[in-house]
Amino acid sequence: MKTYKNTGNKDTRSGFGAGLTELGKTNENVVALCADLIGSLKMDDFKKNHPERFFQVGIAEANMIGLAAGLTIGGKIPFTGTFANFSTGRVYDQIRQSVAYSNKNVKICASHAGLTLGEDGATHQILEDIGLMKMLPGMTVINPCDYNQTKAATIAIAEYEGPVYLRFGRPSVANFTSEDQKFEIGKALHLVDGTDVTIVATGHLVWEALEAAKTLNDKGISAEVINIHTIKPLDAEAILKSVGKTGCIVTAEEHNHLGGLGESVSRVLTTNHPVPQEFVATNDTFGESGTPAQLMDKYGLNAEAIVKAAEKVIKRK
Repeated sequence: MKTYKNTGNKDTRSGFGAGLTELGKTNENVVALCADLIGSLKMDDFKKNHPERFFQVGIAEANMIGLAAGLTIGGKIPFTGTFANFSTGRVYDQIRQSVAYSNKNVKICASHAGLTLGEDGATHQILEDIGLMKMLPGMTVINPCDYNQTKAATIAIAEYEGPVYLRFGRPSVANFTSEDQKFEIGKALHLVDGTDVTIVATGHLVWEALEAAKTLNDKGISAEVINIHTIKPLDAEAILKSVGKTGCIVTAEEHNHLGGLGESVSRVLTTNHPVPQEFVATNDTFGESGTPAQLMDKYGLNAEAIVKAAEKVIKRK
């Protein structure tokens, strides 16, 4: 089976920062807004190099979204930055009314998503943001898997006309995708060929899916692995083509099983080609304080959990 090399752990939020820095050099219409978290969002370089295009709004996230929506009227491409919890739950009304309903070209960039925010605990973690954002008409939802892909996605969404929710994280994770990749919104990436089970994963769970595929291969089980970096619009064609071959599927995400990638995949399957499905996700729960690794293990968001889910779903075929 095809394997991937980790070129060195990096945090995906730094991929966002690197992409924003690149956009500052190449696209004069890109502006950045931050809600008092410049260092956490890795927006320092953009602020330093383009102070006239950077807006520090303070701890006023709702105001930040309103300002961003207004800036689009003059042709600017605003990138907003704060934690995923504050990027969605705290300002949902402003996003719905001023961005989604008005179809404004705002890029909502959200760091510290999921359990891997870690020690800050449940009040700052969010496991329902994908569901919140994908339900908004016209909203594109992107959840890249590593540093390189996050950088590429950040650059790509500047060229896309329309509201985007870009989700990324705090911890250093495996960096394994190509440095010079071309990011295509809505186009899933086929990573590993397989015949016995399909594993579709998003965000930090993509690397765990690759590790699970190696373990399954050692057990004589051939797993197909697909990286779903764009949750909306979902690449239904790639999913259906794969399950047409394997006959079953596991979805893996750092999100509640209610409202996330798994549910979107279920809808594709039930309306086109029903097959057994297992979910690797949190089970309708809030998080808690702990290291990212501890939390991912406790809540079953790791390679071991994916292996168990794959073995279970194969028996259901």
